[in-house]
Amino acid sequence: MATEILSYFLYPLVERQQQRQILPKLTIMHKFARLSLEEREQANRQHLCETVMRAAQEVPYYRDLFRTLGFEPEKLRDDSRYLKDLPYLTKEIVREQGDLLLSDKVDKSSLHLRKTGGSTGPSTLIYYSQEALDWTSAANLLVLEWSGKRRYTKEVHLSSEFPEPLPRREQLRETIKCLALNRVNITTDSFDPDALNAILEKLRQAKPYSIQGHPSTLYALAIHAKTHAVPWATNLFRVFESTGEVLDDRQRQIVSEVFNCDVYNRYGNAEFGVVAHTEHPQSANLKILDYLIWPETRETEDGLQEIVLTGLMNPAMPLIRYRTGDLGALIQVDGEFHITNIIGRVHDLVAIGDRRYPTHYIQDLLDRLGGIDEFQLEQITPQRCLLRLVPRAGVDAASIAQRVQAWWGDNVEIEIVSFEALKRVGWRSKFRHLVNMSTPEDASTETSTA
Repeated sequence: MATEILSYFLYPLVERQQQRQILPKLTIMHKFARLSLEEREQANRQHLCETVMRAAQEVPYYRDLFRTLGFEPEKLRDDSRYLKDLPYLTKEIVREQGDLLLSDKVDKSSLHLRKTGGSTGPSTLIYYSQEALDWTSAANLLVLEWSGKRRYTKEVHLSSEFPEPLPRREQLRETIKCLALNRVNITTDSFDPDALNAILEKLRQAKPYSIQGHPSTLYALAIHAKTHAVPWATNLFRVFESTGEVLDDRQRQIVSEVFNCDVYNRYGNAEFGVVAHTEHPQSANLKILDYLIWPETRETEDGLQEIVLTGLMNPAMPLIRYRTGDLGALIQVDGEFHITNIIGRVHDLVAIGDRRYPTHYIQDLLDRLGGIDEFQLEQITPQRCLLRLVPRAGVDAASIAQRVQAWWGDNVEIEIVSFEALKRVGWRSKFRHLVNMSTPEDASTETSTA
């Protein structure tokens, strides 16, 4: 209770000190949600029109594109279907156009950089204004409320354990953030029994209302707790918030049964933040945050549906009719748009030495290290793997390789390559971060995601 009171009062103070505007935006979204469906649809059409008109005035890429096509954004006021006259925006176009997708009205040095996961090509750089970033934070608070959590209710956040000490300033910033959010960070690396035991014990000590993490991690914890008959597993937390990976039905069922918790799913990405979230536990449908996003789908060459989004809250870098590369169906439930049957990147387990690591852990480490556009692992022997690294232009690739080699020694062979050298599989040449998965003796059938 004491930590909840501290968090309740500390959050707005930290928000003010950091010159953020998150809670006021949360209030706006609450008011919008109380409008009738017809009022919301009308407001969304107006918002879409204003977003595209502003892009036509301020963003060089759209200014030239609309002039070439003879596209008149104001027509969207009368018919939102007119948006379909615009071509899709792809990651390739974003990378090629670069600063031409930024508004003339913003100073690039004031923007916040985010990087995509790179599942359909090299990682793409996305820029947010501070206001746009505040909208994503407010959206996160909103969807957490759907699970019964308030911003001051204790939560556990599972994060990757970095093998090097963090700078003190970063440690201080994270400590303040955790106090304001009433959050406990539990770091993870492998799925070894000792590591899973340690996580379970830390969860018991934390006594959180909810836990956020990758579904593969919670699934591994659930299997471990069930196999070893951990008697207190059913009282660890009430809500699991699945993030970072596709949550499949088997994972949802096992996690819910073993931990006796409600399971909520979300869909989001670096380009827009959280986009959709389940309103009810165990639901397969994720409700679109229509105040922030205009959703569409496009039919692929295989007859599947790709999620296409237009962001409504980042005028610094507006993404209009953006192809996400993720597959999923767009449906209407009681007149509101939901996403279902989402297919995204798959995460697996890789064996390095005598330990098994989820690929999202490797991704987190390399993202924090910086200077790497993409990576791929190939299992060579049951304890040794090949790590292909695609360095960013201008970085010291040898220095990066040396640091990574210091983490795992001879258990990892490092190869510096171009993106074209990575192995592709599946639709649109998406690839798994781990290939040649049949080599390890334990192919991780328990923790792979669909």
